[in-house]
Amino acid sequence: MSENKKRVSIIGGGLVGALQGCFLARRGFQVDVYEMRHDIRKQEKVFGRSINLALSRRGREALKAIGLEEEVIRNGIKMYGRMIHDLQGNRKSFAYGSKDQYIMSVDRRRLNEILLTAAEKHSNLQIHFDHKLLSCDFDTGECVFERSEGKEAEIVRKSDLIIGCDGAFSAVRAFLMKNTRMNYSQEYIAEGYIELRIPPTADGQFAMETNYLHIWPRHTFMLIALPNVKDSSFVLTLFLSFETFESLNDKQKVVAFFKTYFCDALQLIGEGPLIEAFMSLKPLPLISIKCLPYHLDDRAVILGDAAHAMVPFYGQGLNCGFEDLLVFDDLMTRLCNDFAKVLPEFTKYRSIDTHSIIDLSMFNYVEMRSGVTSRTFLLRKKLDNFLYWLLPNVWIPLYTMVSFTRTRYHDATAIRKWQDKVIDNTVKVIGGGSCFVVSSYIAYHLYTRNGSTPLLEIMLTHFNAALTKLKLR
Repeated sequence: MSENKKRVSIIGGGLVGALQGCFLARRGFQVDVYEMRHDIRKQEKVFGRSINLALSRRGREALKAIGLEEEVIRNGIKMYGRMIHDLQGNRKSFAYGSKDQYIMSVDRRRLNEILLTAAEKHSNLQIHFDHKLLSCDFDTGECVFERSEGKEAEIVRKSDLIIGCDGAFSAVRAFLMKNTRMNYSQEYIAEGYIELRIPPTADGQFAMETNYLHIWPRHTFMLIALPNVKDSSFVLTLFLSFETFESLNDKQKVVAFFKTYFCDALQLIGEGPLIEAFMSLKPLPLISIKCLPYHLDDRAVILGDAAHAMVPFYGQGLNCGFEDLLVFDDLMTRLCNDFAKVLPEFTKYRSIDTHSIIDLSMFNYVEMRSGVTSRTFLLRKKLDNFLYWLLPNVWIPLYTMVSFTRTRYHDATAIRKWQDKVIDNTVKVIGGGSCFVVSSYIAYHLYTRNGSTPLLEIMLTHFNAALTKLKLR
């Protein structure tokens, strides 16, 4: 770590803010992290969002760069695929990819605690809790904070760079909008969510299959569950329209609703805890936010949800935010820590990707609540997996690109559109047929471009035989 006299103020000590503090402290900057909440490590209960998080390749790469990947993995649970629950309580699993591919279920609070503790180990980094941002002066670099405790009601701090990591309702972004021509859009979806819990069994074990993301897809709404390593429970999230939430206004209606749509989950949650949750919890909204630019000259920049909030249905909010830090860190290396060059380049490079994953997250909500039960989805899943097995360097499924590689989000979207076009044209040419025939035909055309392999030669032999049988030759 080389000494750097420049001072950086990070507004927000959540997941992205704490980890960004580690990245910048490692570079020798004098870092101050300001968090408006109390220190969560000293609290018995933390209020706010507590949805378990899905950690995949992009997020893990950022943790690895700081030396925290192994510690976080020890505090998580591997999920190898989706476990789909139908109306009768029957279950069927679908792998995310190959047998060794998985995403991690991690507890939001525990992850934040790990990051805060890691940040405090840097002698040139200081975390200030109970500091609420009141104003920013980007010309002078001054930030004014209100303290919830202590003698001084307001505190003024000055820095060379202000970084907003303060979430979807970012105060830093609000001040940026007053100082630059920022394009901004937000979209609330019609559904809200509440959290429920499936406790461990009497002998302390998980009540369902552990290594899966459990989904109860019901076309216009859904229930999901992620395993919790802390106490062998499952954290459940019910996504439902606000109108339906409002209609479930007494105990009988709540129980009847769950008996109709989530009968197996009801048995594991218990009627008592379910009713208590519904009667005491207020459904929370879900929002997507796009904005541009992310920076102001060499004086301020926003990262994570402050720049690109998204609905949680692709499990990329955390991972995208952490990847922001990898991109930022790489630019700092390539551009010699020059904020005047790094900040505009970050906006230019990153915004096209974050806008793409925001759109993909919205699309995946439709797939999770209804698509996973359709015949078309299941056939496409088989087709993608077969072609990926056959041509791993040529045909990579969208979910694999997003969750298990660092393919840029906008590139993954473009590749998926190309794959859709290939499949559509193939079906038109051969008039349908089995998944094997369709995939073999695609493999043939990819083979003519990418060369032969012994496996492809075998596939082509079977493909020609299938065509003859179907009278397509």
